[in-house]
Amino acid sequence: MKIDGYTRVCGVMGCPVEHTMSPAIHNTLAESLGENLVYVPFRVPAGHAGDAVKGAFALNLLGVNVTVPYKSEVIPFLKEIDSLAETIGAVNTLVRTEGGFKGYNTDMPGLYRAMCEDGVEIAGEKVLILGAGGVARAVAILAAEKGAGRIVILNRTQEKAQKIAEEVNLLAGRRLAEAKALEEYASLPAEKYLAIQATNVGMFPKVEKAVIEDAAFYEKIHTGYDLVFNPARTRFMSLVRESGGRAFGGLKMLLYQGIIAYELWTGAEIDSELAGKAYGEMRKAMKIE
Repeated sequence: MKIDGYTRVCGVMGCPVEHTMSPAIHNTLAESLGENLVYVPFRVPAGHAGDAVKGAFALNLLGVNVTVPYKSEVIPFLKEIDSLAETIGAVNTLVRTEGGFKGYNTDMPGLYRAMCEDGVEIAGEKVLILGAGGVARAVAILAAEKGAGRIVILNRTQEKAQKIAEEVNLLAGRRLAEAKALEEYASLPAEKYLAIQATNVGMFPKVEKAVIEDAAFYEKIHTGYDLVFNPARTRFMSLVRESGGRAFGGLKMLLYQGIIAYELWTGAEIDSELAGKAYGEMRKAMKIE
C-alpha cells in the first residue's frame, strides 16, 4: 500500500482497541478498489472521547468507527446524528461533513444485511432476544422496524428487559414486545423462535459458557444468531445446532457494519464478491480455518 500526501485516513476509536478486526475489512476494501486510503486503530483513554472526535476532524480524517465504551459518549460532540442512531442512542460510525462529523449506527443495518444474506427473515417472526443491554435494545428496535410478529426479551434482571419492551411498544404503537426473567424460559410457549443472543456470554476467553444450557430451550429455536464474533462458533451456536436449528455468529454482522461504514465514507458500492474477499481476510486475521 502506497502512502503519500494524498492518502486519506480512517480508523476506529475505542478502549481497548487492540483486538479489532476492522483494519482487515477496510484496508482490503481500499486496496481492492484502488482507493488511496488507510485504516488504523486509535486507543482513546477514558475521558477523552470528545477530544478524540475534535482531533479527528482537525486532522482531516475522512471517517471514524467508534467502539466500546464510546458509542454514546461521542454523541454530544457531533454536528449531526442520523435518525436510526438517535433512536438507538448509540453511534458507531462518524462521517465527515462540512463543520463536523455526522453520526450513524451501522451495527443494526449490518446485522440485517448479514441476516438477509443468510436467508433469515424478521418479518412476521417470533423473535426471542437474550439480554437487555444496549445491544439487545438496538436489536429489539430493529426487530420492531422490520416487522417482527412478536418480541420476547429474556434477561436476568426483568426490570431492564421490561424497560426495553415498553420502549419498543411505544415505538410500534401496539403491544409487540414483552419481558421475562431469564429463569422463566421454560414457560415460553412450545413455538419456534428466531433467537438473537445479545449478551457477551460465551465471548473469548470464556468460550464454554452459554446464557441457557437446557437443551429443551434450544428445541424452541429454529434459527439462532449469536452477536459474539470471537469465537466464530460459540456454545450458544453449538446448542442450537445440536437441537436441529440453524446457527450463525457475529462475524458477518461485523463485516457488514464495516462495509456500510466504508460505503458512507467513500460512496463506493461493495458487491458480494468483494464482501466475500474482506470476509476471508477477517477469518485469516482471526486464524479461522
